[in-house]
Amino acid sequence: MRLSAPRIAPVDLDRLSDEQRAALEPFLVQGRVLNIFRTMAQLPKALTAFLHWGGYVLSRRNSLPPRIRELAILRVGYLCSAGYEWTQHVPIGIDAGLTGEEVERIKAGATAPDWSPLDRAILRASDELVRDHFITDTTWQDLAELGDVGRADLVFTVGQYTQVSMILNSLGVQLDPGQTLDPALDRR
Repeated sequence: MRLSAPRIAPVDLDRLSDEQRAALEPFLVQGRVLNIFRTMAQLPKALTAFLHWGGYVLSRRNSLPPRIRELAILRVGYLCSAGYEWTQHVPIGIDAGLTGEEVERIKAGATAPDWSPLDRAILRASDELVRDHFITDTTWQDLAELGDVGRADLVFTVGQYTQVSMILNSLGVQLDPGQTLDPALDRR
């Protein structure tokens, strides 16, 4: 995390405009609205569009297997020092099949031991996209088993979560109650 306090405060759920309520409706029905969505509800039109695209990236319509998707998301969160993103996605990654040891190894990236060739390529592609906004020919070839659709979905996923990290870091979205920040991601 980069900031100790929000730059844009989350909306007060007891004082929502009609437009904010409509944008947050899926979460209000579930009874839990995360700080990222409460913050983005200050811009309800943007939140609505964000949820539509993010819904694709996190859905079964994305051709990446959930474990691979979460491997990429966590690497992006780590590279961007997005403590909120990391904190939210560690349990999602574990549910998707990553082990606790693998989650820790994500911090070291593709050079850490014991990654499969595909995992190593996913991590390397995530690094290249965050750093250079481009996947090299060698890494593209190493991702061949994903096919063209899978490789495109990897670019979409890394791009989405790079944007999410920028939003979280720059708006100062704080952890939700009960969460603990990984010290490796504390840049406040």
